[in-house]
Amino acid sequence: MTATPDLGAPRLTTSDLFRSVFRRHAAGVAVITAQGARPVGFTATSLSSVAAEPPLISFGVGTGSSSWPTISDAEHLGVHILGEHQRELAATFARSGADRFAPPTSWRPGPHGVPVIDGVLAWLVCRVVARIPAGDHRVVIAEAVAGDPSGAGRPLLYHQGGFNALRD
Repeated sequence: MTATPDLGAPRLTTSDLFRSVFRRHAAGVAVITAQGARPVGFTATSLSSVAAEPPLISFGVGTGSSSWPTISDAEHLGVHILGEHQRELAATFARSGADRFAPPTSWRPGPHGVPVIDGVLAWLVCRVVARIPAGDHRVVIAEAVAGDPSGAGRPLLYHQGGFNALRD
């Protein structure tokens, strides 16, 4: 194996170093929603497809987030894949203290009463099957029970701390 001359000395992993490494990882942007006493939602970049049979997804959610109490009890969740035209929507759902479901956010109650956001590239309503402790987060695994992939546009990405468009 050949050493790479421009690599710095390895450092012990801290949460700051860990975040710095993952800022270099481009990820798709999703909004997760749930209905409790009021609708809740947050921007997620940890969404993953887990299995096709049964159709399972996963994402991480911080236990300190304002959405966690509702997510922790929800039987069903909404998963929304955002398009590059939805940077402001992604920022709204990422912002602490924002009224995420107030105008200009356009949404409606979907299957199982889950808030479904209009104008996204695709959405799923999923039944929660597991919430797995993972540090200060929970990894949620959910099975898709309804959805619509017919939105138009290109995906929104998160990279280097900002929302970006996909380039050819």
